[in-house]
Amino acid sequence: MNSTTILTAIITIVLADYLLERGLSFLNCRSISTQLPDEVKGIYSEEKYQRSQEYKRANCRFELVTASLQVVILLALLMGGGFAFIDRLVRGMVQGELLVSLLFFALLFLGSEILFLPFTLYHTFVLEERFAFNKTTKLTFITDKLKGWLLVVLLGGPLLSAVIWFYQMTQGNFWIYAWLLMSGFTIFLTMFYSTLIVPLFNKQTPLEQGGLRDAIEAFSAKSGFQLDNVFVIDGSRRSTKANAYFAGLGAKKRIVLYDTLIKDLEVEELVAVLAHEIGHYKKKHTIKGIIAALCQTGIMLYILSLFIANPVLSAALGADIHSFHLALISFALLYSPLSTIMGLAMNSFSRKNEYEADRFAADHFNAAALGSALKKLSVNNLSNLSPHPLYVFFHYSHPPLLQRLRAMTTI
Repeated sequence: MNSTTILTAIITIVLADYLLERGLSFLNCRSISTQLPDEVKGIYSEEKYQRSQEYKRANCRFELVTASLQVVILLALLMGGGFAFIDRLVRGMVQGELLVSLLFFALLFLGSEILFLPFTLYHTFVLEERFAFNKTTKLTFITDKLKGWLLVVLLGGPLLSAVIWFYQMTQGNFWIYAWLLMSGFTIFLTMFYSTLIVPLFNKQTPLEQGGLRDAIEAFSAKSGFQLDNVFVIDGSRRSTKANAYFAGLGAKKRIVLYDTLIKDLEVEELVAVLAHEIGHYKKKHTIKGIIAALCQTGIMLYILSLFIANPVLSAALGADIHSFHLALISFALLYSPLSTIMGLAMNSFSRKNEYEADRFAADHFNAAALGSALKKLSVNNLSNLSPHPLYVFFHYSHPPLLQRLRAMTTI
């Protein structure tokens, strides 16, 4: 198989992926219903429901523009030899394949960030502002960006360097060492993300004593869940949207509640949300998810090891010199169909877990309180109540609200 065939396959995959995503988005946007579902009558006002439909349409238009721009730029780089040009540029600046690869990816990352910065600003300060979600100040936006870039350098740089070094030292066996490294990194982040990374962006404070904490501790004791850490995060610094999540493993586990969530829900509803999160822990969803993700990473790295040394992958991008970074880009684009299939399996697995966690909360606490909490969160977040089934199948890690409510009525 020559470089022209590889490039043709890459372009075909890119276009097919774009058309698939635009088709799914079109179906999803067309599925917006003007009729308020019976399940949310009394909570969703007609005005609020129409507002949620407007929000969805606005996001559909925004996604169409950004996705189309992304694919145009990618095709231009592929067909115009842009990746090879950047490679030659970098080789004139630094010596050594490791430094060449790092600088190559740094320039791609920086270029992407600068190019799409206006769209990020528009989404935050225009689109989200129009629907009264945005609370981010310009200073917060700037500091978030700078901190994010710093994390990419401090975490992504050494990780990528190690993977490239493993390849240089072991060639075909590099995937084993890379997989072990990435597995350790994934487990480390799972355990310490909330204690090391989150504080760089948000303030987390222990939930104060009072009726809510008493109710949470009472349910935790009743369900046999040792809960030492319940934190409130200042999500209202950036958005009015509310959320809650379970983080960590073992002694490092913690429940994190957004301050907006506490503001929007009653005590019983908050305990129901927490019961759902405890359900994930009790059903070992976090551990199962980590194992599945590590297996997926291992498969990808093993397949990568079979092709990464083939100079045709670099030649397909117009380069005269074979390199790890160019071959990695070609492989990533060729691998995307298999990645999509694995993503479908992971989303299906995640939706199943959500139903199980809902069932746990309903069995051990209160189905009505959880249903009420989910409805309020949907209203406040202007969630889409009628997503197209195909879009759900491809993209939703959580079942749509109405399906979750109907599933709870059968419990």
